[in-house]
Amino acid sequence: MIPPVSPSALYAISSEAAGVAGNLFAFVLFISPIPTFKRIAKNHSTEQFSGLPYIYSLLNCLICFWYGLPCVAHGVILVATVNSIGAIFQLVYVALFIKYADKTKKLKMAGLLIAVFCAFALVICVSLELLDDGRRQMFVGYLSVASLISMFASPLFIINLVIRTGSVEFMPFYLSLSTFLMSISFFAYGMLKHDFFIYVPNGIGTILGVIQLLLYAYYSRKSSSDCRLPLLASCE
Repeated sequence: MIPPVSPSALYAISSEAAGVAGNLFAFVLFISPIPTFKRIAKNHSTEQFSGLPYIYSLLNCLICFWYGLPCVAHGVILVATVNSIGAIFQLVYVALFIKYADKTKKLKMAGLLIAVFCAFALVICVSLELLDDGRRQMFVGYLSVASLISMFASPLFIINLVIRTGSVEFMPFYLSLSTFLMSISFFAYGMLKHDFFIYVPNGIGTILGVIQLLLYAYYSRKSSSDCRLPLLASCE
């Protein structure tokens, strides 16, 4: 006979499962730019692509990685694992962008990359040298919240574009779905860990993810209906 699982053990298992799920869904997001960089490498040019999202994502991953470490916050190591992987991916993307960019973009991106590492080093120095344990978690926590909310707010531009054009062409379904699943997983992880700095930004991300999926369902169905209307040009 299998012994019953205690509530505390079930609670711990649930929180870790939510964190692991968040790591897996985040991995999908981290690999999503690969087709873009395959194109950049093939053409030996960054064309009209911007490197700023990868610079910003690198800084976001570094700050959230620092927050997840035991020297800042206790018991949320899965936040550190996912963001350490994310930081590696973003650093590779930035390096590739610098490699294939023209001279002006190359210098700008290299300068921004140095600025990111300087800012991260400053956060580490301030949090370790000037703050005690409680204030250190609050300082880094609020930085991570601000960073994550800014990241989750970026799809608002895509949402506006979808509503304006009535097309979901620039809002890939699987990317929106992965963002939603990652956000809701880490929202659950933060709630189970009673960590305000995790569940608040990911709660906002969950809401925005739901909005994206609802818009996708509405406008993709509308596009399909339009394609079936008679006497209209082909939607191909």
